[in-house]
Amino acid sequence: MPIPEDVTGEEIDKDVRQELQSLPKTLADDVAKNLVMVARLIDEDPEGAYGYSRVALRLASRVAAVREAAGFAAYANQKYSEALAEFRAARRMTGGVDLWPVMADCERGLGRPEKALDMAGAPEVQKLDKAGQVEMRLVAAGARRDMEQLDAAIVTLQSPELASNSVQPWTARLRYAYADALLAAGREREAREWFAKAVEADRDGSTDASDRLAEMDGVEFVDALDESESESESENEGNGEGESPSASQEDGASQEDGDED
Repeated sequence: MPIPEDVTGEEIDKDVRQELQSLPKTLADDVAKNLVMVARLIDEDPEGAYGYSRVALRLASRVAAVREAAGFAAYANQKYSEALAEFRAARRMTGGVDLWPVMADCERGLGRPEKALDMAGAPEVQKLDKAGQVEMRLVAAGARRDMEQLDAAIVTLQSPELASNSVQPWTARLRYAYADALLAAGREREAREWFAKAVEADRDGSTDASDRLAEMDGVEFVDALDESESESESENEGNGEGESPSASQEDGASQEDGDED
């Protein structure tokens, strides 16, 4: 697959670069460039990221960072069985537990929420850092919802991290998940409160909490282009000959409604 000229391979994390030092330099550079493309595309073009991950995998399947990248690319494309296999391979190579939550979420994707819950109670969770433990809590709550255990999902999300006023990288997603669970349980007033709290913490737009909050408040968004076209059509009709009074009144009412929106 083509690599843009501005990609040098130096953009990758230094720890990954160190892993690649076990490869011949030319090969290491090629793998690094493909890993850069995976990271660059995985959010906006997951299929493209997946393609580059397969190239990197063919070049260096014995490098843990490559297996991990391939896992995340497969995960982004909802290829959960493949993703789980890659994450397991990466974990065997490193002996780490960082991938434990996403491995559990793959079990959810494969329709095995009970397995995800088993993983949530495993000793590996205690070895995770705070971010990993919060992620595991989110996965466990999702598994509860998969099993239609809404009250249990709500309780699972209740934690010191949720109650804290401190904004951390996981805060917006945790509050959002809690709000969504409350809404699913019919607790709309509490859900609105927590969607609002999620908006406060969502500084990089990682959730659609603001849209969900607006929806609960009955706010409708009008496409600016469509509105402009409608105004243009109204003006053209207003300049036409023989327009009936009722048509003029209807156009005026539409325009007023648009202004209020």
